[in-house]
Amino acid sequence: MIILGLTGGVASGKSFAGGLLAERGAVVLDADRHAHAVLGERAVLEALVERWGDSILAEDGALRRSEVAKQVFGDSPEAIAERRFLEGLVHPRVRERLKAELANAAQRGVAVAVLDIPLLFEAGWADECDAVLFVETPLEIRRQRAAVRGWSAEELARREASQMPIEEKRAAADEIIPGDSETAAREAVERVWRTWVTGEAQG
Repeated sequence: MIILGLTGGVASGKSFAGGLLAERGAVVLDADRHAHAVLGERAVLEALVERWGDSILAEDGALRRSEVAKQVFGDSPEAIAERRFLEGLVHPRVRERLKAELANAAQRGVAVAVLDIPLLFEAGWADECDAVLFVETPLEIRRQRAAVRGWSAEELARREASQMPIEEKRAAADEIIPGDSETAAREAVERVWRTWVTGEAQG
C-alpha cells in the first residue's frame, strides 16, 4: 500500500486536495477527525479539566474547543508548555487510531492511503509516508478562508506560530499542490498520481 502524507498551512485547502485524491480511489485518513473523537474521551476530558478547570466545558459537558485553543496556540513559553501537555495527551491516542485505520486499509487491499495530518512533520508521520504532499496557498487567501471559520488574521497567526514554519514544511515536501486554483490542483494531483502511484514517467 502506498502512503501519501498531506499537509500544509492553516486553511490551505488540504481537505479539497484530499478529495481530489479520493476521486482517484485513494482512502483518506483524517487525523483531525480522530483528534476530535479523542478530545471527547472521558479520560482525556478529565485530564483537561484537571489542568485548565471547568471553564473549558460547555453546559452539556462537551469540550469547548475555542477555550482549549486559547490555552495552547501561540509562541509564548506558557502556550508552548500547555500545547506540549495537550499533544502528549492526544497524539499517542490519535496515532493508535490512525495505525489501526492503516492496518485495516491494508487488510482490505487498499492501494493508496492518504494521511491528512496538519502536524504531519511535528508528529513524526513523514517518515512513514512514501511521499509528502504540501498544499500551498497564499496567505491572503488563507486569511479569507480562516475568516469564514470565524478566525481573525491574528488567530490564524497564533495557530501557525504553534506549528513548524510553513517554509520548512514546503521545503521538506516531495510535491506541491496549489490550494488556490482547482485547475492547478487537479493538474498537480494528476502529476502526483503518475509519479508516486502508477509509476509512469512524467510527460
